Amino acid sequence: MRESVQGRQGGNLPDETTSFVGRGAELRAIAQAVSQVRLVTLTGVGGVGKTRLAQRAGAELRDGFPDGVWLVGLAQLSEPALLPLALYEALRLADQSTRTASEVVVDWLADKRLLLILDCCEHLTADCADFVRTLLVTAPGVRVLATSRRPLALRGEQPIVVPPLPVDAGGTQPSDASLLFMERAGVTREDGTAVAEICAHLEGIPLAIELAAARLPEMDLDALRRRLHARYETLGHPSPGMWHGESDPRHLTLRTAIGWSHELCTPQERLAWARLSVFADGFELEAAELVCAGGPLGSAQIGGLLSALVDKSLLRSTKTRRGLRYSMLDTVREYGEDWLRNLGEERLLSERHRDYYRWLARTGGRQWAGPDQVAWYERCTAEHANLRAALESCLADADPRDSLEMTGSLWFFWFCCGFQREGRHYLDRALAKSPCPGPGPGPGPERFWALWTQGVVAFTQGDLETTGRLVDLCNPLADRLGDPAAVDAARYLEGTWLTLSGRSAHALGVVAPAAGSPGCGGGSPAVKLLLLSTVTFAHLRLGDFDRAAVAAATLHEECERHGEQWMRSFAFYLLAGTALGNGDPSSAVRHARDGLAIKWRLHDILGAALSVDMLTSAMDDPEQTARLLGISDVLWRSVGVAQLGNLDLVTARRACERRVRDTIGDLAYEAAFRKGLETGIDEGIAYALATPEGGTPS
Repeated sequence: MRESVQGRQGGNLPDETTSFVGRGAELRAIAQAVSQVRLVTLTGVGGVGKTRLAQRAGAELRDGFPDGVWLVGLAQLSEPALLPLALYEALRLADQSTRTASEVVVDWLADKRLLLILDCCEHLTADCADFVRTLLVTAPGVRVLATSRRPLALRGEQPIVVPPLPVDAGGTQPSDASLLFMERAGVTREDGTAVAEICAHLEGIPLAIELAAARLPEMDLDALRRRLHARYETLGHPSPGMWHGESDPRHLTLRTAIGWSHELCTPQERLAWARLSVFADGFELEAAELVCAGGPLGSAQIGGLLSALVDKSLLRSTKTRRGLRYSMLDTVREYGEDWLRNLGEERLLSERHRDYYRWLARTGGRQWAGPDQVAWYERCTAEHANLRAALESCLADADPRDSLEMTGSLWFFWFCCGFQREGRHYLDRALAKSPCPGPGPGPGPERFWALWTQGVVAFTQGDLETTGRLVDLCNPLADRLGDPAAVDAARYLEGTWLTLSGRSAHALGVVAPAAGSPGCGGGSPAVKLLLLSTVTFAHLRLGDFDRAAVAAATLHEECERHGEQWMRSFAFYLLAGTALGNGDPSSAVRHARDGLAIKWRLHDILGAALSVDMLTSAMDDPEQTARLLGISDVLWRSVGVAQLGNLDLVTARRACERRVRDTIGDLAYEAAFRKGLETGIDEGIAYALATPEGGTPS
């Protein structure tokens, strides 16, 4: 369930939400540098606008890069090992094979012509430099625009220092710094003298200017000017050691400006600011209430404090389907982190943050197979950075059960939402932290569900050898625990492994009794649906289409009863297979199309690839089938293992190609296939979904 390739051609630059002021000379310099060298690094103090400038430059240069402009945000990464995963996810890749994320990223970039923006490299300078060094050799069409407080120190790099905005326009027109203040504060040019003095105090640093402009609702322009003057004259600059060792005077000016904003906050607002800095990325009101309330901050106060911090430009808010989502600029978060540390609350808030996201993972796992499934997908993908931070906290905890529980609770996120590669990374670490115990009490349910989750992740990666090993571990552990849901989940894992290994009859002997029992699933709707899916799939692989049709209809009915969508789309895939086996290609096309529509709505690249393959087997127009085979190849390349390495699926794919070649000839086939191969993914999926029941696309 990943947004693996949507929008791939254009990249992933976010829309601008506020006006962009000035920087004409810098944009021209960046454009010239990018045209001449392959690594350009924007350097400068925090708050000077490097990220915004890089994004605007990328947007202006987009037409020169056929494969798009891609932004990779690195500020929230706490571990260098996460850098390849961040690149993999920002590029919306879906290769879930057992290759490393670095290998997948480098291979995918090898023949691309794109601009890669690596934003906020300063805390991962050596790792970013290593990656870019490799990229400059292996991907000749890729150019890199990095932002960092210091250069990457690579041969051929062209650093460009981003200066503050000019505070003196040298004439009657307002300077760029003054224009920014006027834009954000809503004041006119008649106030130009006071604005110019304010911007001069703030040395033209954009973030400092925006924070000062946010004070105007509570004081007039002259009062703001006078208070800023007094602040700088009285306090001067703080010690360089106060903020990550920065000694650039302009960085200290920003620190002073943020400190002034901090002083003008109420005590409750200051405490909320410090505590909110614990979030690795954006957050919702519920999370802020449960993590940050306590002592002088009551839960009922948090919403009002968030609004106050938004009004002061210390937080930013974005509307989502769940309501407002808040975020904090990195420089503002750093200040809050320092205060949280000084308050002695860093460990307490980290534990609260970890416990909240452990709860979120547990609840999502329990409620996944229900009517709120799409909402859970959107919520967990939005909270991805926070989930990572909580996992890292669990892994650092002395009790290994915490990391086992959380990685297992997130089974749906790894397995269904398309994060198998990252899931395996965390599952491997959690299980390594908790090796099998010796004599005495055996491992508990946390270890079982982590092992089981590792098993389902492994078979989606085509790693059936690892899956088989995990089957041997899960079965006896489930029996020892005596948990009906664990027992049935273990049977599902074994049955799926056997089916994918070409032993479908044996698989039915494992899963059919469990699927047919009154307590199927052991009280877990998700496990019940998974068992029914494997029963259907095994019948289908055996060519027993009548039994497969009955099982698929049962699965579909159960999905509708629970309001479940992800497995319902697989039920459509299985119904298409049974219809095709029973000689009804029109119904097969309809079911395949219905399943594909759900798969693509949920961004399930693997499910989409399977559905398109099913569609090609059912269509009667050879040229259009050849085009869809090309689209299918693009999808499977994203997955990483064509047809999951399953012999039956590979055989069906080859038979379809032979049928089309025999009908229209090799030249016509290659032309249509190439057209599909070169079709954009969104356009290709739309083409497949336009297929009517008769089997001929419109």
